[in-house]
Order: sequence, then structure tokens, then C-alpha cells
Amino acid sequence: MTRSGVMDYRECVHVVEDYHRVRGNGRHFPELLAALGHPERALRGMQVVGTNGKGSTCAFVVAALTGMGLRVGSMPSPHLQEPRERIRVGGVPVSEEEYAAACTEAVDAMRATGLAYNASSLHAAAAAAHFRRAGVELVAAEANIGGQRTVVRKFGLDVKVLTGVGLDHTERLGGSEAEIARAKVGAAVDGDHVLLGRLSAEAAAAAEEVLAGLAGPTVWRLGREILVEARDGGPGGTKLLDVRTPLGVRRDLVCTLPGAHQHDNLALAVAGVDALVQRGHVPAYPDERLRAGLATTRWPGRLELVASARVGRWSGRVLLDGATNVQGLATVAPEIARHARAADRVPPVVVFGVMREKPAARMLAALPVDWPVVMTRSGSGDAADPAALFALRVAAGATRSDCVEPDVTAALGRAGKLAGEGGLVVVLGSHKLVGEARTALGLAPS
Repeated sequence: MTRSGVMDYRECVHVVEDYHRVRGNGRHFPELLAALGHPERALRGMQVVGTNGKGSTCAFVVAALTGMGLRVGSMPSPHLQEPRERIRVGGVPVSEEEYAAACTEAVDAMRATGLAYNASSLHAAAAAAHFRRAGVELVAAEANIGGQRTVVRKFGLDVKVLTGVGLDHTERLGGSEAEIARAKVGAAVDGDHVLLGRLSAEAAAAAEEVLAGLAGPTVWRLGREILVEARDGGPGGTKLLDVRTPLGVRRDLVCTLPGAHQHDNLALAVAGVDALVQRGHVPAYPDERLRAGLATTRWPGRLELVASARVGRWSGRVLLDGATNVQGLATVAPEIARHARAADRVPPVVVFGVMREKPAARMLAALPVDWPVVMTRSGSGDAADPAALFALRVAAGATRSDCVEPDVTAALGRAGKLAGEGGLVVVLGSHKLVGEARTALGLAPS
């Protein structure tokens, strides 16, 4: 603790780790906001929920609004390398000093209430405190899990975006897509502007059922009120998109994030910006400002290619993607295969590690049987035992090269040897794993 009463950054990191051990549902979050003097009351913007695609959609939104000259905050979850990545202004993580100040303010308020809080409450409160201090009133807030019970729902943001629904966190949200859709769309309240991504028939029916019980919502659906078309022609081999919303057609938008699934995320982001315009939260904008902003979108750890990676004496390419569930892995698999074909050598070598609650057997079974897999674990206490992962891989049909390494650095070294000089290594399974791989590769938090 410094003389000013503000914790230093490393002390904050340890405090956050302690709160991660606390289980809770955030039911006392309104009392925490009150203790902070209600910083959320100055915020307007959108809340993004969904099984996958939340972070990318928020990244597109932030880039678009920043390109219009607006000051916008975001609060992605989880972080990859450092907790300060969870509080951003203009897409840039706050400094260590700024994070420490916001974290100290939140922790002091938590202790003053005398109530129990978890890490989700701490992160959200710290973000709200920093946004007030930094004069940020426009925010793209990512819900960590679910929607109806997420603490950021208490920010009162009246544009809600559901990117999609898949079977993940079933122990908390339910064992079917219908149950999970209800939990996520449950974030919406009367009068909200709700955007729905591509949903299965089961999830869509459940979402519409929830929305039918609300008074006066505005609902735009991807594939109906929101349309997107992609074509070649963008710089560096990127795609150009045309996105239509009820407010008009935005043409020649560059999608800088790889993978066809990002086209839907970009379309939802554009529709979200239009919803903010319709609500009067942001001014109407010229297409060229939107186009220029979206072209700056970056989102680390999501099909992020490190083209000139070096680990020890090995050099080659490393492709990083969280792919924290079966749906996410299936979504990014075509892009991984594209990179593998470009290599035109040995198959890519996968560095794989997941959290214990994840369906590791199904995720491993989704990998091609001829791709060698190095099972490992991140430094998280909730990481699955790599020896147990190896047993699952054997059951799914292991290659002769499949093996176990105790940590990410060792796993990258082994994978590089298997891939050969100039080969492709793919890191999959958890954001924590990807974050540690970025650190091992010498990449700074971004």
C-alpha cells in the first residue's frame, strides 16, 4: 500500500486472485454501486452476451465508435495476460497505476459495505470507477457468464446484444440451448433494444419467448433486420462486408479479424452502433468514419497469428485462439486448416489445455486425428491435469507424437520440435493458456 492509500499494481493482482476464489452471484452488486456513489448512472451503451463472440463484437464496436471521435470504455472478460486488460478506453488497456487506483476504490467500497463479493463484482466496480474518473460515458460491456444474473446488467445499458448460444457453462446456465438462451436473453428488460445473432431454432424460440414477455422491446435479428454480405477485395486479403440494418446499408467495411464467423460479429457491432444512434446515445455518423474505425479493429488471442515466433532455438508460426468450448473450436477449425494447408509440410502441432469444468473429451475428439497434440496446463488452479487430458486423447485416437508437458513454455518448445523449423504450432483451449503463450512469445498485453 502506498502512502496515498492506493494499492500498488502487484498488490491489486493478488487481491483480485483472492476474490477469484470466492463463489457468488453478485446479488449485492447494487449495494456496491451505491457505496461507490453510483458511477453507473453516467454510463450509456450496450451489454453484449453470448457463448462465443462477445469480445470480438465489443472490439468492433469500440473501434467503430473510437473512429467516430467518441471516447468509449470496454471491460472484456477474461483477461489474457494481466488484469488491467479488463478495463480499456478506446480499446487500450489502462496503465498499472490507473488499474491500481480503480481497484483500490472498488475494494475500499466492498469492504465498507461489509457484504460478500466475488471477482466479477470487483472487476465491474473497478471499471465503472475508472470510467467515471476518466470521463468515459459510453461503454461496451461484456457479460462474463450468462446474462440475467451478470453484474453488468445493473449498469442499466439499454442496448443488449446476444451473439449466439452454445452448450457451455451448462452447470450454471442449463443443459440445453433453450435454457442457455433464456438465461442470456434474460439480461433484457422492458423497453430495451435487443439484437439477436444467429441462433438454432431451439435457441431462437426460447429467446423470442423471453422477449414476448417484455414491454416494448425493439428487436433486430441477424438474417432478418440485420443482413451481411462478404466479398473479396479488402487490403491484405481481408474481406469487404456490406451490412444492412433498419437505418441503412453500410458498404465496403473491412473485416480485419480472420474467420468467416467474424462477419456476423462485425454485422452485430454495426447494428449495435445503429441502435445507439436510434436511442440518441451517439450522433449519426458518416459511413467513412465507420469504415475507418472498423479497419483498425484488433483483438489479441483470437486466431492471432504470430508469423515469426521464436521459442528457444525453434522459429516458426504460432496461431493463438482461446476456443474455450466445443462450439468455439468447431468455429475456428476451418481457419486453422487454412493455415495448415498453407504450411504444406507436416500437420500443425496443437498445444492444448483447458479448465477442469470444460468438456475436454469432446474438444479433443473434434481435433483431426493426424494432428499431434501436446497436452499441458496453464498456471490457473482450475486447469485440468494434462495427464488426464492425455488419457482422453488416447481414447479419441492419439498420434505417436502426442505427449504431456508440465507448463506452457515447455509445451511450446516440444511443439516447435514436432512441427519443425518454419512449421505451425496452434495454441487452443483456454484464454489463460493463450495469455501465458503470448507472454512466453514475448508479446506485451494489448
